[in-house]
Amino acid sequence: MDAVMRIGELSRRTGVSPELLRAWEQRYGLLQPTRSPGGFRLYSPEDEARVRRTTTLIGEGLSAAEAARIAGSPPVADTGPEQPLGADLSAALQDALDRFDAAAAHTALDRLLSAFSVEFVLTDVLIPYLRELGERWATGEVSVAQEHFAANLIRGRLLGLAGDWGTGGSPTAVLACLPGEAHDLGLLLLGILLARRARLADHLSRSRHTTGNTAHEHPDPAPRPRRARHRRQDGVR
Repeated sequence: MDAVMRIGELSRRTGVSPELLRAWEQRYGLLQPTRSPGGFRLYSPEDEARVRRTTTLIGEGLSAAEAARIAGSPPVADTGPEQPLGADLSAALQDALDRFDAAAAHTALDRLLSAFSVEFVLTDVLIPYLRELGERWATGEVSVAQEHFAANLIRGRLLGLAGDWGTGGSPTAVLACLPGEAHDLGLLLLGILLARRARLADHLSRSRHTTGNTAHEHPDPAPRPRRARHRRQDGVR
């Protein structure tokens, strides 16, 4: 493999058009070309690897922006089985969320999604974390502010993973909260997992309009007048 290549060769190798490659470079900083003496952009094998990773993640249902963000994150060293590495990154995620450090939390999530499948991150990292978060709130180990911060940040990332809902021709799974329930993280997690098993998920919140098939309305957080009546933000039992 040549050390560098022009955009036409990069397009041929990856199956991505030159126009789209330029768009990803400009919008997301995915590619980091150098310049030839004649002024032509030259792309490296690392650029090719990031493009391939981006297209793979898009094929798994991520948006182009989310896929490029993950593909462009620092690579995770292979230290052995999934469990030790996943545990380390999970601990880094929890620490960042406890400290209200959004940048560090997003970095931990990016590294998790880069190293493991979406299914692994949801079932082995996020669901256990959200369950533990609710238990820690109940014992007073974390505050309501910490719980809201963590749940809202994770919810935003889940919505990015759910960007392909409402497309395709697979059977539809309609997901809805009970009347009066505004916490939908559990539904989002379930919907993403269903969508990756060739099912189409349609998420209904309590304030959704009845018209349209794929519109999403997101309710305001439910008030918490008394601690004893609190419903956990994560919605995972």
